[in-house]
Amino acid sequence: MEAIMESHYIRVLPFLFEGLIWTLIITGVGLFFGFILGAIFGMGRLSKNKLFYGISSIYVEALRGTPILAQILFIYFGLPDLLGFNIDKISASIIAISLNAGAYIAEIVRGAVYSIDKGQSEAGRSIGLTRSQTMRYIIWPQAFKRMIPPLGNQFVISLKDTSLFSVIAVGELLYMGQQYYGTTFAAFEALTMVCLLYLAITVPTALYLRKVERRLDV
Repeated sequence: MEAIMESHYIRVLPFLFEGLIWTLIITGVGLFFGFILGAIFGMGRLSKNKLFYGISSIYVEALRGTPILAQILFIYFGLPDLLGFNIDKISASIIAISLNAGAYIAEIVRGAVYSIDKGQSEAGRSIGLTRSQTMRYIIWPQAFKRMIPPLGNQFVISLKDTSLFSVIAVGELLYMGQQYYGTTFAAFEALTMVCLLYLAITVPTALYLRKVERRLDV
């Protein structure tokens, strides 16, 4: 019996490594675009332009106020029904992660910029910098340091959120584990290895981020 269990722990790994690759690709690409969206709409939440502020607020509240699972299903099933063309599973997954992470990153950006003392802005203006130059050269570098811990948390959250894409049959880590134990009935072994692989990514990431925080004196 032990030999059978041990063999399943080993035999499931090729399936899981394939799923892990897709998990990391979707997370990485999704967060790349999510950071761009977060930076844009985070600044929108700070803007004095009412239209930009309004659009940014609607985006942030809509995405933060609905479950990511509903967003996935809406993008994969709802939008094609409305637009008349299909969206492939990987593209739908990346779009969902990008939009969802972007909303949370927007609040991270807004909070980090708000946390910088107003005297910094006044100092920049006093030496002749424009508002955009003050933001670029004085506020943003300081704010970015303060973003590092919550951005690290967002990476971990988005990584784990990819497990929800199993509902649309994306071959990510959890889905591949499910496929394996669906045919072998070795659910305990497969899910144990799935959890260990998630931990193999999230724990080192957390430790590395703490090291970066200490170096930057966050």
